[in-house]
Amino acid sequence: MNKKELIDLIGVYAQANGPAGFEHEIADSVIQYTGQYGETGRDSMQNVYVRRRDNGGDRLLVQLDAHLDEVGLIVQSINSRGMLKVLPLGSWVAGNIPAHLFRVRNREGVWIPAIAASKPPHYLTEAEKKQGVSMDQIELDLGASSRQEVLEDFGVDLAAPVVPDVSFHYHEKKDLLLGKAFDCRLGCAAMTQTLKVLDQDRLDVDLVAAFSVQEEIGGRGAMVTARQIGADLAILFEGTPADDNFASADESQTSLGKGPMLRHMDRSMVTHPGFQKYALDLARQAGIPVQEAVRSGGGTNAGLIHTEGRGIPCLVIGVPVRYIHTHYGWAKLADVQSAVDLATALIRSFDDQILEKLFY
Repeated sequence: MNKKELIDLIGVYAQANGPAGFEHEIADSVIQYTGQYGETGRDSMQNVYVRRRDNGGDRLLVQLDAHLDEVGLIVQSINSRGMLKVLPLGSWVAGNIPAHLFRVRNREGVWIPAIAASKPPHYLTEAEKKQGVSMDQIELDLGASSRQEVLEDFGVDLAAPVVPDVSFHYHEKKDLLLGKAFDCRLGCAAMTQTLKVLDQDRLDVDLVAAFSVQEEIGGRGAMVTARQIGADLAILFEGTPADDNFASADESQTSLGKGPMLRHMDRSMVTHPGFQKYALDLARQAGIPVQEAVRSGGGTNAGLIHTEGRGIPCLVIGVPVRYIHTHYGWAKLADVQSAVDLATALIRSFDDQILEKLFY
């Protein structure tokens, strides 16, 4: 996969509609692009599995993970004015939603445009200007004027899924990616590319990639994939929040263009120190740029996977993204490629003694 192919893949994945619980479309795309690299399948939750065809079943087993879902909304009710009340699928800051364009899936499966309603400044009281917006005030506007019109003409029902309506762009001169759902479609693209790079390799370990669902609402898909796979080690790909646009130079730990971020800790897991050191040492030896972070917030599927079975050492390779959990994100293509380079170098280095090497 050359540079253009990787950019095109990211575009396909980012443009796909797939909020938590409604990942069918992005799951279909992943199967289309990974089928040549292994045996693919999906479970009843829509988790997608890719098993290398040369897996022996008697070797150390490595799980790869990236989550399919994006943050979105779900229609909770439709009022007499034809406005859609919604609940979040994933974590949103309510103030980032008004006046933005969304896609709503109707009962025929067609995604139609809706605007997040906002009151013009002419009608805002001084108190409203100071108060801001809360999630229970968010409404979506299809352009309808009644509940009947929403149901009969637009075909939108209760529980209709909603995603941001954003086009994908790549800025060649600055190596910048712009689009929606980079958390975690950049991870999905990096994992797909990793499978491609390793496709003709003879590995010393078995490898199963799981594109998991519902991470944004509690990592529910990863609970299932971890049990189904029963891995000895896991490498996770993420689109992780960058801080270089607001943190000081001394405090920033996740910048665009400086390589993937390897977290020592977040709210869901303290990373296995031996695995973290092994990855950092290998990256330095191979000349792969990486960043380190100690996070007070956030969490990933690793928080669930590392507690499965007898305990699974997990490493999270995060591609920095500005403004995740909003409509738009900036990211660097070079950081995606560096994530692939690190993952492939790690997997190629693994053998049946790797667990002993990780303990410190």
